[in-house]
Parts: sequence; C-alpha cells; structure tokens
Amino acid sequence: MTDLDLKTTFLTAERIQDWLLTDGLRILLTVVLAFVVRWLLHRLIARVVRTMTERTGARHDDVDGSRAGRIWAQATGQARARHQQRMATLGSLLRSMVTFVVGLIATLTVMDLVGIPLGPLLASAGVGGVALGFGAQSLVKDFLSGIFMILEDQYGVGDVIDTGEATGTVEEVSLRVTRLRDADGVTWYVRNGEVLRIGNLSQHRATAIVDVPVAYDEDVARVTGVLREAGERMAADPTWEGRLLDEPTVAGVESITGQTMTIRVLAETSPGAKVEVQRELRQRLKSAIDGAGIKAPPVGPFGYGGFGPTGAKP
Repeated sequence: MTDLDLKTTFLTAERIQDWLLTDGLRILLTVVLAFVVRWLLHRLIARVVRTMTERTGARHDDVDGSRAGRIWAQATGQARARHQQRMATLGSLLRSMVTFVVGLIATLTVMDLVGIPLGPLLASAGVGGVALGFGAQSLVKDFLSGIFMILEDQYGVGDVIDTGEATGTVEEVSLRVTRLRDADGVTWYVRNGEVLRIGNLSQHRATAIVDVPVAYDEDVARVTGVLREAGERMAADPTWEGRLLDEPTVAGVESITGQTMTIRVLAETSPGAKVEVQRELRQRLKSAIDGAGIKAPPVGPFGYGGFGPTGAKP
C-alpha cells in the first residue's frame, strides 16, 4: 500500500470518526429522545385513561339502596363496560397519533442532520396537503365527528338511535361511518360528518305515560288511590324487576273535557322496555278501575259525554 493510499484511508477514518462524534451523535440522540418522548406520552395517556375509567366506576357505584338504585346499579354495569371500551378506543387512537407525530418530527430532524434539503420537500408537502385538504375535507369532517361521538358516548353498538335520515339499531361504529339496521331489516350506512342530531332511545331511562279516562263525577281521591295501588302491585311483581325502575306515579288530573276526566300515570322504565311496561300498566289500571266499580265516561253519539270534537254539545 502506497503512502497516498494510507493517507486516504487515514483521512476517511478520521472523517468518519468526526462525523460519528458530531452529526452521528446528534442523530443517535434524536432517535433516543424520540423513543423516550413517545414512551412518556404513552404512559401519560394510559394514566389519563385509567383515571377517567376509575372515576366513572366510582360514580356508578355511588347509588342508594332503593329499588331504582338497585336496578340502576345493574344497568350501570353495562354502562361501565361500555365506558371502558370507549376509553380504550380513545386511548389507542391517541397513542397512534402520538407515534405518528413524534416519528415524523424525528424523521425530519434526522434528514436535516444528514444534509437533505427540507425546503423543497416541505413546500411540495404543503402544496399536496392543501390539495388533499380540499379534496378530502368531507373525509376529515367524518373522522373528527367520529372522534367526538366516541369521546362523548353519544351512542354505541346495540343502541336504537334516530339520525334524522334513518332510525334503527346500531351495529357498528367507526371513525368514518355508523352502520344501522332499521325495523324492516334494511342496513343504513350513515357518515358521521353528515349527522346533525342524534336521538338515542336506549340511554339512561324512559318514561311510560298512561292516560286513564273516567267519568267526570268520580271522586278524584278514590280514583287516584285505586290507580296507585295497581301501580304498587305491578312494582312488587318480580317479573318486572329489571324493566320497571320505580313505582308508577299518579300525576293527577291531566285534563277535563265535557263529562270526561283524564288522570295521568307515569312510570320510569329501562329504555328498551317502555312499550311493554306501558301495555302491562294500562291493562292493570283498566282491571283495577273495573274491579273498583269506577265509571267510565258516558258515550254519546258524538263521543264521550255526548260532546263533539270541540267540546260543545251538538
């Protein structure tokens, strides 16, 4: 080997050593720092998700010992599991976003240290981003709406919802679309960004309303007592333990039209049991007033009490 070859080899090794001690060390520190930041942010996200889940669980456990409290505790067991699933989904989404952002920043920093010009690349990315933003703005809107729907727990799989365009049972919820199946068996795909309002028929509790018409000259206190006893018997029936949340309440006289006095009865039910509770309660109330000899409104040729649709005698 000649002196020139030894000099070239020495200079090359010297340059490599200098590069390793300067730019190489910076690149290594950048990569290590990126991994450390990613790990810390993932730990922070996991802690926040765990804290929010524990707080929700404690709030669900803080119920009284009444009938409604016991039934509500059973119902909130499913709500707690659903909240945990929602928070896990949100945590996974946040971790993916953190990984992408940290990785992108680290990659750009390494490219700058290597000597790759970032100006043309960023300019091209900016132009492409603007074009993509105009072309995919509806897609971005769908994704953002999906994130907020999951975060706010507006609905979940199994809920019956009304989106304005379609009403049905939720079969799948993603960040872009929600899949529903209506009563006719038709599958609807609703874009999250196009949903302006949501009516959830399966959250929390529902109110069954039953109006009982009786004769105008009946004693209100006697009628309400009979109806109240019928509601208490239904509440004591173990068949309705998970569907009737509390004893039915006799609200009082709702209206008086001609010879008809209407008394309203309210019952708090689980969301999916409103119709069946309403039917059973109506049947029990009817049997109760028949058994007590309470008179029904007199029926005339134009309706109850001989009054026409406007309440005036014909």
